[in-house]
Amino acid sequence: MILTRKSLPRRTFLKGIGTAVALPLMDAMVPAFAKAQARETPVRMAFVYVPNGIDQRHWNPDWEGPLQALPRTLLPLEPMKSEITLLGNLTHNTGRALLDGAGDHGRCSGSYLTGVQVRKTVVDIQASVSCDQLVADTMTTRLPSLEVGLEDARQAGDCDSGYSCAYTNNLAWRNQTQPLPPVLDPRALFDRLFGADAGLDPEVRAQRIRYRRSILDFIAEDTRALQGDLGPTDRRKLDEYLGSIRDIELQIERAERDNSEVDPGLDKPYGIPQDFAEHFKLMTDMITVAFEADITRVVTFLVTREGTSRAYREIGISDGHHPLTHHRNQVELMDKVAEINRYHVQQFARWVERLHASPEPGGSGSILDNSMIVYGAGLADGNRHTHDDLPTLIAGRAGNFIKPGRRIVYRRETPMCNLFLTMMDRMGRHMEHFGDSTGRITGLDVA
Repeated sequence: MILTRKSLPRRTFLKGIGTAVALPLMDAMVPAFAKAQARETPVRMAFVYVPNGIDQRHWNPDWEGPLQALPRTLLPLEPMKSEITLLGNLTHNTGRALLDGAGDHGRCSGSYLTGVQVRKTVVDIQASVSCDQLVADTMTTRLPSLEVGLEDARQAGDCDSGYSCAYTNNLAWRNQTQPLPPVLDPRALFDRLFGADAGLDPEVRAQRIRYRRSILDFIAEDTRALQGDLGPTDRRKLDEYLGSIRDIELQIERAERDNSEVDPGLDKPYGIPQDFAEHFKLMTDMITVAFEADITRVVTFLVTREGTSRAYREIGISDGHHPLTHHRNQVELMDKVAEINRYHVQQFARWVERLHASPEPGGSGSILDNSMIVYGAGLADGNRHTHDDLPTLIAGRAGNFIKPGRRIVYRRETPMCNLFLTMMDRMGRHMEHFGDSTGRITGLDVA
């Protein structure tokens, strides 16, 4: 890499043996004659999906307008209240049974970002291109999109009343028959973002992990050369950026040590933390770094798969999530569902706070200011399997496109795809129609 004191290329990489680490936008990447001009700040779009519906008692407030005291499930977001927008009455009609009978979990996740009713089958699956992939097609970032998850990567078999596991275990769809499975293993995600060995088979990958030093060790010489040619501000940015990568490496190493103590009889993927909150934080930390370095601007995050029966013993709940949602209005069971919902929101809130505290590399506010991150579910009431008034909020301002700190309630049965169509506009992907949309939604930019 040849460096001068005049400028650095925007897509500068620090390179080592089998590694390439993209840098965030720094002053030295902008020629002196251009620094006075307005910089193009990227806008990011992400979808964070939680399964099995959400207890509406503690989600939907009974008011519109400026956000007041948040309901119990949303309380972890209280410090970030001015940065979120609650949306009411958005519906996915394509998640309903219509003529297909049982299988709401398979349908609701399969239709969530595609806007179509997926084919009921375990063999010849059929959905449609998801909105995130339509946006990804316009991206020039190193990774057009990133798919992340925390549980279950099965792509075959029957996961819900005749619906393929491909529907319950994926959010992103490249085309009608090709889902994009989420990355579950933090090590695999790290390799995909920052390393060059992500395509190796597991045995070779494991060998490299055993003998590989830190990526930052590989690029140490390049880093020293770069630091000598940067001003004080850029040196600080570089130190902070590389420090965040090092923190993630150390977290992964700790997780791997912890997993080495797990009874080998347990079916647990290598490198995945046992603790849900740690796993969530590790993955979102890497997404944050990917946003900072402009590695990607489009993310789907399947928190856990639709229909999951995962237990949350860390918060005192040993019952499976899915069975609990069929509570038959028993308050004790409903309260456990609400605790799980709140636990999920708590992890999301911590990520939102990190994004809010992460300055935009270009100097225009925070990463959150230039993001729109949808958090929601494909079912409203998990007991009755309802698909109207889906729990939905957006964190971020999307570069002053959204004025947050409000609750907006739309007309009943407003298609969720109207929101997605509007978000696609903001990302530069303009379409007349998407899924079952009937137009754009309004009011996001009106205080």
